[in-house]
Amino acid sequence: MGTIYVTVIRLKYVHRFKDRYGRVRHYLRKPGCKRVPLPDPADKNFYREYERLLNGLPPEAAKSQPIRSAIPGSLADLICHWRTTHAYKSKEPSTQAVYNRLIKRIEQADYSRAAAATMAPANVRYIMRQFSDSPTTANRILTILNSLMDAAIDLGWRDNNPCFGVKRIRVESEGIHSWTDAEIKAYEARWPSGSKQRLAFALLLYTGQRRSDIVKMGPADYKEISGQRMISVTQQKTNVKLLIPIHGSLQRELAAWAFEGQSTFLLAERGKPYSANGFYNSFSDWCRGAGLPTGCSPHGLRKAAGRKLAEAGCTPHQIAAILGHKTLTEVERYTRAADQSLLAIEAMKKMT
Repeated sequence: MGTIYVTVIRLKYVHRFKDRYGRVRHYLRKPGCKRVPLPDPADKNFYREYERLLNGLPPEAAKSQPIRSAIPGSLADLICHWRTTHAYKSKEPSTQAVYNRLIKRIEQADYSRAAAATMAPANVRYIMRQFSDSPTTANRILTILNSLMDAAIDLGWRDNNPCFGVKRIRVESEGIHSWTDAEIKAYEARWPSGSKQRLAFALLLYTGQRRSDIVKMGPADYKEISGQRMISVTQQKTNVKLLIPIHGSLQRELAAWAFEGQSTFLLAERGKPYSANGFYNSFSDWCRGAGLPTGCSPHGLRKAAGRKLAEAGCTPHQIAAILGHKTLTEVERYTRAADQSLLAIEAMKKMT
């Protein structure tokens, strides 16, 4: 077969972007309406679906799905109530998005019609097994069900939580990859000091914060306390307030920019602040441009910050003061990649 070339055609209300995996996605977003996914333009149904949506008709897939109303007191009904609670609304938007994808699968299952008041631990384990192809996902389901059952208790539907005592599935994984020193050097070699890519990198590594907080940092967050320059941040995920001393490497990058009229340090292509997901996509492109492996992510630099602090001899409480962790267990998880030999040498020096 010959090569198929697809020309990019600009259609009214059609938005095109790359997701975190590099795949190109297309959506129709009419003013005042939610965005609706479109098929790939190479798909023979693309223009038919585009015309349907443009004329106000429901998506083809949605038309064929029967509308199921939640039975009062059912698990599906509980989900509706839970979405109005502070426990759900206080979640970071990216966390809500992950939860919503999983909850949608629960709502479409037959067991969503079962009474929430009579759910037992065996039912919780059954639902988890439906997601057992991914232990991490199954554990997230347990977290969601636990929050749902807490909401049921608050509503007076039941007086106990059936998730209590249900064990999480052990996952043999180190989690998100912590950047190595070699990867840090490779990124710095590709993106020179003074570039936006280097500034983004320095904000991530030398504040140790999440991307959802990095994209909101700006000149107004500068503070000076006892002659020490600081950055003030209120973590979006935890609402923890921090004052972080500005590292010399970060100060050099900040000094290279004027930031006149900017509310944030980092601006997207059109001069507007990044969204957390938009920044993730851009940063992933910059990592690929530096020849780094797929596992190098913004959050991996947060873990690298924890590792470097541990290797520098910082105490768990000092590391928590930078990263904003509330428990030492969280600190341990972030510093697991610290060089054991360096820590052992420092420990032996302290032995009397």
